[in-house]
Amino acid sequence: MQKAVAVVVVSKCDYPAACNAMETLLHHQDLLHTLTFHEIMSSLRSRQVAIHLGPRLSTLLSVGCPASSLHKEYSGLECTVEVVKGVEDAVNHINTYGSSHTDTIVTEDASAAREFIEGVDSACVFHNASTRFADGYRFGLGAEVGITTGRVHARGPVGMEGLTTTKWVLYGEGHVVHDFEPSGSLQYIHKPLDLIEGGGGRGTYH
Repeated sequence: MQKAVAVVVVSKCDYPAACNAMETLLHHQDLLHTLTFHEIMSSLRSRQVAIHLGPRLSTLLSVGCPASSLHKEYSGLECTVEVVKGVEDAVNHINTYGSSHTDTIVTEDASAAREFIEGVDSACVFHNASTRFADGYRFGLGAEVGITTGRVHARGPVGMEGLTTTKWVLYGEGHVVHDFEPSGSLQYIHKPLDLIEGGGGRGTYH
Protein backbone atom coordinates (compact mmCIF):
# COMPACT_ATOMS: atom_id res chain seq x y z
CA MET A 1 0.00 0.00 0.00
CA GLN A 2 2.74 2.47 0.90
CA LYS A 3 4.40 1.88 -2.45
CA ALA A 4 1.19 2.86 -4.26
CA VAL A 5 0.67 5.92 -2.05
CA ALA A 6 4.25 7.14 -2.58
CA VAL A 7 4.18 6.69 -6.36
CA VAL A 8 0.81 8.45 -6.70
CA VAL A 9 1.61 11.35 -4.36
CA VAL A 10 5.01 12.11 -5.87
CA SER A 11 3.69 11.74 -9.43
CA LYS A 12 1.06 14.40 -8.71
CA CYS A 13 2.53 16.65 -6.05
CA ASP A 14 6.30 16.80 -6.61
CA TYR A 15 5.94 19.37 -9.42
CA PRO A 16 2.27 19.61 -10.48
CA ALA A 17 2.95 21.90 -13.46
CA ALA A 18 5.49 19.56 -15.05
CA CYS A 19 4.64 17.68 -18.24
CA ASN A 20 5.37 14.38 -16.47
CA ALA A 21 3.04 15.01 -13.51
CA MET A 22 0.08 12.68 -13.04
CA GLU A 23 -3.21 14.05 -14.40
CA THR A 24 -5.43 10.96 -14.18
CA LEU A 25 -5.44 8.18 -11.59
CA LEU A 26 -7.12 4.90 -12.52
CA HIS A 27 -8.10 2.42 -9.79
CA HIS A 28 -9.12 -1.18 -10.25
CA GLN A 29 -12.79 -1.37 -9.32
CA ASP A 30 -12.09 -4.15 -6.79
CA LEU A 31 -9.92 -1.73 -4.79
CA LEU A 32 -12.58 0.95 -4.50
CA HIS A 33 -13.62 0.25 -0.90
CA THR A 34 -10.23 -0.78 0.44
CA LEU A 35 -7.78 0.83 2.84
CA THR A 36 -5.39 1.39 -0.07
CA PHE A 37 -7.93 3.49 -1.98
CA HIS A 38 -8.76 5.46 1.19
CA GLU A 39 -5.09 6.13 1.94
CA ILE A 40 -4.36 7.31 -1.60
CA MET A 41 -7.35 9.65 -1.68
CA SER A 42 -6.63 10.95 1.83
CA SER A 43 -2.97 11.56 0.96
CA LEU A 44 -3.93 13.57 -2.12
CA ARG A 45 -6.57 15.61 -0.28
CA SER A 46 -4.19 16.33 2.61
CA ARG A 47 -1.92 17.98 0.03
CA GLN A 48 -4.82 20.12 -1.26
CA VAL A 49 -5.24 18.14 -4.48
CA ALA A 50 -8.70 18.75 -5.97
CA ILE A 51 -10.28 15.45 -7.01
CA HIS A 52 -12.43 15.29 -10.15
CA LEU A 53 -14.43 12.08 -10.54
CA GLY A 54 -14.66 10.20 -13.81
CA PRO A 55 -18.11 9.17 -15.10
CA ARG A 56 -18.01 5.70 -13.54
CA LEU A 57 -16.62 6.80 -10.19
CA SER A 58 -19.08 9.69 -9.90
CA THR A 59 -21.93 7.16 -9.79
CA LEU A 60 -20.24 5.34 -6.91
CA LEU A 61 -18.95 8.20 -4.77
CA SER A 62 -20.61 11.40 -3.62
CA VAL A 63 -17.38 13.16 -2.63
CA GLY A 64 -15.77 15.22 -5.38
CA CYS A 65 -17.03 17.00 -8.47
CA PRO A 66 -17.38 15.33 -11.89
CA ALA A 67 -14.50 15.76 -14.31
CA SER A 68 -15.33 18.16 -17.14
CA SER A 69 -13.27 16.10 -19.58
CA LEU A 70 -11.26 12.88 -19.45
CA HIS A 71 -8.67 14.55 -21.71
CA LYS A 72 -8.02 17.29 -19.14
CA GLU A 73 -4.45 18.22 -18.20
CA TYR A 74 -4.61 20.32 -15.05
CA SER A 75 -0.98 21.41 -14.62
CA GLY A 76 -1.72 22.06 -10.96
CA LEU A 77 -2.92 20.40 -7.76
CA GLU A 78 -5.89 18.72 -9.43
CA CYS A 79 -6.45 15.33 -11.02
CA THR A 80 -9.13 13.06 -12.40
CA VAL A 81 -9.82 9.78 -10.60
CA GLU A 82 -11.66 6.96 -12.35
CA VAL A 83 -12.26 3.24 -11.87
CA VAL A 84 -11.50 0.52 -14.42
CA LYS A 85 -12.39 -3.16 -14.67
CA GLY A 86 -8.85 -4.37 -15.19
CA VAL A 87 -5.62 -3.86 -17.11
CA GLU A 88 -7.20 -4.07 -20.56
CA ASP A 89 -9.78 -1.45 -19.55
CA ALA A 90 -7.01 0.77 -18.16
CA VAL A 91 -4.94 0.45 -21.35
CA ASN A 92 -7.96 1.32 -23.51
CA HIS A 93 -8.73 4.35 -21.31
CA ILE A 94 -5.15 5.62 -21.49
CA ASN A 95 -4.85 5.10 -25.24
CA THR A 96 -8.18 6.90 -25.75
CA TYR A 97 -7.86 9.83 -23.36
CA GLY A 98 -4.18 10.07 -22.42
CA SER A 99 -1.52 12.43 -23.76
CA SER A 100 0.83 9.63 -24.88
CA HIS A 101 3.50 11.15 -22.62
CA THR A 102 4.09 8.98 -19.53
CA ASP A 103 2.03 6.32 -17.79
CA THR A 104 2.80 4.01 -14.90
CA ILE A 105 1.26 0.96 -13.26
CA VAL A 106 1.64 0.02 -9.59
CA THR A 107 1.25 -3.71 -9.17
CA GLU A 108 3.03 -6.82 -7.88
CA ASP A 109 1.47 -8.88 -10.68
CA ALA A 110 4.19 -9.33 -13.31
CA SER A 111 1.69 -10.49 -15.93
CA ALA A 112 -0.48 -7.40 -15.43
CA ALA A 113 2.58 -5.16 -15.63
CA ARG A 114 3.69 -6.81 -18.88
CA GLU A 115 0.22 -6.40 -20.42
CA PHE A 116 0.18 -2.74 -19.41
CA ILE A 117 3.67 -1.99 -20.72
CA GLU A 118 3.07 -3.67 -24.03
CA GLY A 119 -0.42 -2.21 -24.48
CA VAL A 120 0.00 1.44 -23.52
CA ASP A 121 1.02 3.53 -26.53
CA SER A 122 2.97 6.24 -24.71
CA ALA A 123 6.52 7.56 -25.00
CA CYS A 124 7.33 6.41 -21.44
CA VAL A 125 5.69 3.47 -19.69
CA PHE A 126 6.75 2.54 -16.15
CA HIS A 127 6.17 -0.19 -13.59
CA ASN A 128 6.21 0.67 -9.86
CA ALA A 129 7.90 4.03 -10.40
CA SER A 130 6.80 7.66 -10.36
CA THR A 131 5.94 9.35 -13.67
CA ARG A 132 8.39 12.10 -12.65
CA PHE A 133 11.28 9.92 -13.84
CA ALA A 134 10.36 10.81 -17.44
CA ASP A 135 13.12 13.36 -17.88
CA GLY A 136 16.11 13.74 -20.18
CA TYR A 137 18.63 14.13 -17.37
CA ARG A 138 17.23 11.18 -15.43
CA PHE A 139 17.41 9.07 -18.59
CA GLY A 140 21.05 10.02 -19.05
CA LEU A 141 20.50 12.20 -22.12
CA GLY A 142 22.15 15.27 -20.64
CA ALA A 143 20.19 18.52 -20.65
CA GLU A 144 16.67 18.02 -21.96
CA VAL A 145 15.97 20.37 -24.85
CA GLY A 146 12.42 19.23 -25.46
CA ILE A 147 10.00 16.32 -25.38
CA THR A 148 7.75 14.81 -28.00
CA THR A 149 4.93 12.30 -28.02
CA GLY A 150 5.00 11.93 -31.81
CA ARG A 151 5.56 8.53 -33.36
CA VAL A 152 7.25 9.31 -36.70
CA HIS A 153 9.77 12.14 -36.73
CA ALA A 154 11.43 11.81 -40.14
CA ARG A 155 10.79 13.96 -43.22
CA GLY A 156 11.79 13.42 -46.83
CA PRO A 157 13.08 10.05 -48.06
CA VAL A 158 12.93 7.60 -45.18
CA GLY A 159 14.83 4.36 -44.54
CA MET A 160 14.09 1.77 -41.87
CA GLU A 161 15.70 3.81 -39.09
CA GLY A 162 13.47 6.75 -39.91
CA LEU A 163 10.39 4.60 -39.44
CA THR A 164 11.28 3.58 -35.91
CA THR A 165 10.76 5.48 -32.69
CA THR A 166 11.48 5.11 -28.97
CA LYS A 167 9.41 3.83 -26.10
CA TRP A 168 11.10 4.23 -22.71
CA VAL A 169 10.31 1.44 -20.23
CA LEU A 170 11.28 1.72 -16.56
CA TYR A 171 10.95 -0.96 -13.87
CA GLY A 172 10.98 0.15 -10.23
CA GLU A 173 10.19 -1.08 -6.75
CA GLY A 174 8.15 1.91 -5.65
CA HIS A 175 10.92 4.35 -6.60
CA VAL A 176 10.23 8.09 -6.55
CA VAL A 177 12.45 10.97 -7.65
CA HIS A 178 13.03 12.10 -4.05
CA ASP A 179 15.12 8.96 -3.54
CA PHE A 180 17.69 10.41 -5.95
CA GLU A 181 17.98 13.94 -4.56
CA PRO A 182 21.29 14.94 -2.89
CA SER A 183 19.85 14.05 0.50
CA GLY A 184 18.32 10.80 -0.81
CA SER A 185 19.56 7.25 -0.43
CA LEU A 186 20.10 6.54 -4.15
CA GLN A 187 21.99 8.11 -7.04
CA TYR A 188 21.80 7.98 -10.81
CA ILE A 189 24.43 5.89 -12.57
CA HIS A 190 24.39 6.76 -16.27
CA LYS A 191 26.04 3.99 -18.25
CA PRO A 192 25.17 1.94 -21.33
CA LEU A 193 23.16 -1.22 -20.69
CA ASP A 194 22.78 -4.31 -22.81
CA LEU A 195 19.48 -4.41 -24.67
CA ILE A 196 17.16 -7.31 -23.92
CA GLU A 197 15.89 -8.88 -27.12
CA GLY A 198 12.12 -9.10 -27.12
CA GLY A 199 11.98 -7.07 -23.93
CA GLY A 200 8.71 -5.60 -22.90
CA GLY A 201 6.65 -5.97 -20.16
CA ARG A 202 3.64 0.84 -17.81
CA GLY A 203 -2.05 8.20 -16.18
CA THR A 204 -0.97 5.82 -13.00
CA TYR A 205 -2.90 2.55 -12.71
CA HIS A 206 -3.12 0.70 -9.41
